[in-house]
Amino acid sequence: MATRRGPPTLFRRLNLDDHFNCLGCPAQSLNLSSAALVVFLPMLVSFLWFVWLEIIYCLVIVIHCSTEGTMDNLEIERGQGLISRTCDYVFKSLTGWDISPSPIHHALQRHPKALWPLSLRFLAVGSESDRYTWVYAYMAIPAAIVILPLGVLFFFSGLVVNLIQAVCYVLIRPLSKNTYRRVNREVAELLWLELVWLIDWWAGVKLELYTDSETYKLMGSEHALVISNHKSDIDWLVGWVLAQRSGCLGSTLAVMKKSSKLLPVIGWSMWFSEYLFLERSWAKDESTLKSGLQRLRDFPRPFWLALFVEGTRFTQAKLLAAQEYASSAGLPVPRNVLIPRTKGFVTAVNHMRSFVPAIYDVTVAIPKTSPPPTMLRLFKGQSSVVHVHLKRHLMKDLPETDDGVAQWCRDVFVAKDKLLDKHIAEGSFGEQLQNIGRPVKSLLVVTSWAIWLILGALKVFQWCSLFSSWKGVTFSVVSLAIITILMQILIQFSQSERSTPAKVAPAKPKNEGEASATRQDKQQ
Repeated sequence: MATRRGPPTLFRRLNLDDHFNCLGCPAQSLNLSSAALVVFLPMLVSFLWFVWLEIIYCLVIVIHCSTEGTMDNLEIERGQGLISRTCDYVFKSLTGWDISPSPIHHALQRHPKALWPLSLRFLAVGSESDRYTWVYAYMAIPAAIVILPLGVLFFFSGLVVNLIQAVCYVLIRPLSKNTYRRVNREVAELLWLELVWLIDWWAGVKLELYTDSETYKLMGSEHALVISNHKSDIDWLVGWVLAQRSGCLGSTLAVMKKSSKLLPVIGWSMWFSEYLFLERSWAKDESTLKSGLQRLRDFPRPFWLALFVEGTRFTQAKLLAAQEYASSAGLPVPRNVLIPRTKGFVTAVNHMRSFVPAIYDVTVAIPKTSPPPTMLRLFKGQSSVVHVHLKRHLMKDLPETDDGVAQWCRDVFVAKDKLLDKHIAEGSFGEQLQNIGRPVKSLLVVTSWAIWLILGALKVFQWCSLFSSWKGVTFSVVSLAIITILMQILIQFSQSERSTPAKVAPAKPKNEGEASATRQDKQQ
């Protein structure tokens, strides 16, 4: 009798019975016959094969665009040999089949773009802006796949927090708004501390705070209006870290664009926490801002309200537009900041002057030796250095008139611009460096969430035998895919290159003409 050859390496290594038995359900419950395995496994291998090709090509394009700056002269031939050899090696190690000489290698030689994914073919023929948009998206996809466990932890724990916030909003807030605020403060921290952990422990971002000792002692013990330049994609997270060090993370608020509240989990939590959401159109936002500020009058705990008066995140393109506008309007030409939009700031000062004692003037800078921090870098565990300078101004020292307050704000940003010039030259903000430490509270919270999530997942698997049917497997795969997409949305939402400027031009001194305002609106 002829000896029958054994199955390929992949069939032997999968050990389906053992794998499914480990999950508490026998492989027979899946009703997988030998014929089904013969059909299913080659399809799985083919799918993994093309996923591998997709990742390889994305990496080639991203690396090339980051070095060459364009796709027009993409010399993909230089990577053909490496790509084909790598794909062949991985395929052989998975299946045990040697397919050399590689048909992929020949296909790449004859038709370099033949195996490009459809999205990359579109990328090759799109406009310049479309190309870079899709490249940034592909840069986020591999990271989102890698940090999928973080996404599962964040979104499932976040949904629990949102549910508790919703119950408190319905049951407690109608009876006592201040009690609701106190409870929500503690509940919201359970979610926001996960992002503090992301900076402190996962990515290891080094945050240096420069301020005087008296101001440092007052932080967290008083209401404060916080104004800051919008330098990086994670300025709001930097503010959360400082608030957590000061003991007021749960009562930290911000004025944000309206679309932010639609972000799953984090946006919903901000809405329950009374963040102020604007549409970036002063005609629509004036009444919303005034009513929101009025509601803070009886806030029971010290709070910070962050206001990014530049109206948008800093980019070189927006800086050029601001410089052109400043030159035409006779204003000081900025080098490191954008021109502040003072209408919102004036409104905030007028409504908060009676119950907020201080304004925190925050300046964020990234040393030249450190890469700028982004959400993508944080999720990938890549560290950065962020320098923060904080100066405290007494609210009572501000001018009484609207024009005076607006000019005070513009003067602060002129001084901020000079301070950033000094930082660029010296690499720091001076000698008033405070030791803010790295508390373990966020680490304990994330560890607790992870333990509860693992135990809950095990209970769910035992209770409903999730992997005992194709419906359960499909549900699990779809759920993970949704979480991956949501993580990618969060990463892209935070990118400064994707931010849009406000629709209102910066306020100008009264001697400025209407024509100048019109020019600024067109540029922005």
